[in-house]
Amino acid sequence: MSTKTKRIWAMLGFKNVSDQDMVSRCTAVLTGLTGNANYPNPPVDLAVYKSAIDALSAEIVESIDGSKKTIAARNKDREPVIKMYRLLGTYVEANCKEDMAIFTSSGFRPVVNTRAVAQPLPKPVIRKVEQGSNSGQLLVRIAAVPKAKCYELRYAAVANDVAETWVHVPVPTVKRAVSITGLTPGTIYSFEARALGTLGYTGWSDPASRMVI
Repeated sequence: MSTKTKRIWAMLGFKNVSDQDMVSRCTAVLTGLTGNANYPNPPVDLAVYKSAIDALSAEIVESIDGSKKTIAARNKDREPVIKMYRLLGTYVEANCKEDMAIFTSSGFRPVVNTRAVAQPLPKPVIRKVEQGSNSGQLLVRIAAVPKAKCYELRYAAVANDVAETWVHVPVPTVKRAVSITGLTPGTIYSFEARALGTLGYTGWSDPASRMVI
């Protein structure tokens, strides 16, 4: 069974890139492609490309004075450099054999996938445990955790400061208090909660306790 290779893309844009960084990137490509056996037939004459970079570098220095004339000349000299840079980038993409080492030998930078990676969720917090309207009922309020899919609550009677057998309760939403009924009046109960995210459940929250009446 063949394995599909992932296409490597060159970083070809210069948005929010300073003139100095632009020249640096273009020069790195010139250096990388010169005499590079992996790329024997570039679509741009590298000597012409070097001359365009040198001309742009000179205009950048002259434009420091801020005059409209030198700035216009600098902007004009950027265009052919960018055009040749992009032609070379497309050529490298097509001839790097999907090998990152071969690709980076060209001097081009690869496009990095910046899609957010799933992160563990923080443990939820039990905001309040309060007496319900009925005897043997407690209402547990859990603070929402961003990106949580659902929650789980567990509770147990406490004897001699030790939680006894835990009872687990699924909690689809924490928009309203979780009602726990059938508790023994005069008994202290301890509650803990956890949230379910993309990477699984969080740890259990810090316990919250209350006596039910």
